[in-house]
Amino acid sequence: MPRLTRLTTPLVRLDGVLQPTSWDDAIASAAAGLGSVKAQHGGNALGMFSCSKATNEMNYLAQKFGRTVLGTNNIDSCNRT
Repeated sequence: MPRLTRLTTPLVRLDGVLQPTSWDDAIASAAAGLGSVKAQHGGNALGMFSCSKATNEMNYLAQKFGRTVLGTNNIDSCNRT
């Protein structure tokens, strides 16, 4: 089995090919994609999923981000496990 290595630089897809880019450009690209989905389909087309291993404060911030920034109530976590 080939050994997998961790990415050290962000990648964005340009013309169907993953290209290295800066962190600022990668975050801007992700924000533009989320904004496009929200503009076309509304906030309920998006959702948030958080981890039970995160702190309560981190889970609170994730749901707050989902509700206020993304405009969605589609928020879940795996706290049941």
